[in-house]
Amino acid sequence: MATPVLSAERLAASYTYHAYRQLIDDLQAEGKTTGPQQSELLTNYTRLNVQRMHRLDKTVQLLPELREALAALRKPYVWLIITEGWCGDAAQIVPVLEAVAQASAGNITTHFLLRDDNLDLMDQYLTAGGRSIPKLVVLDAATLTEVANWGPRPATAQQMFLDLKSQDLPFEEFSTQLHGWYAKDKTQSTQRELLALLKSL
Repeated sequence: MATPVLSAERLAASYTYHAYRQLIDDLQAEGKTTGPQQSELLTNYTRLNVQRMHRLDKTVQLLPELREALAALRKPYVWLIITEGWCGDAAQIVPVLEAVAQASAGNITTHFLLRDDNLDLMDQYLTAGGRSIPKLVVLDAATLTEVANWGPRPATAQQMFLDLKSQDLPFEEFSTQLHGWYAKDKTQSTQRELLALLKSL
């Protein structure tokens, strides 16, 4: 018998998307961001991320085949999303995850946990030994056991990330190139990978 990824009580204490976004807004109003590390740099990243998420909330158009896969779901799933407000990749991906869930006719519910408040969970989903986010863990809604996981970014973006990292670029240049890729991609790679995930369920 597979072990639940987390308890029902812990899941109930997670954030909804609205509450996650509100938390970030409230912290921004205090000149802060999520997590124990606080700096002007992280606060500035978070401000940019709020703008990114706001734009994506308004503009994400789901692929027709993704909508078809959602309509074909025959049981409910919990999407557990490990994230932080200062993470640029999370800002590019989390609104897409929420849009998919919203289009699922109630078969997918999203639950958000902050990485640095949940390191025991995060450390079960490391990427090449690192705590890369966002991380999506798909759970069976009845048992809270894992059926799939995805993240921290689409494969093309992940390869780009590794290539840029190997060049030892200044962070600003690194970030500009990566977010430029997201802007050109218009969430298509994320959506196609989520489509493959849904078909695998």
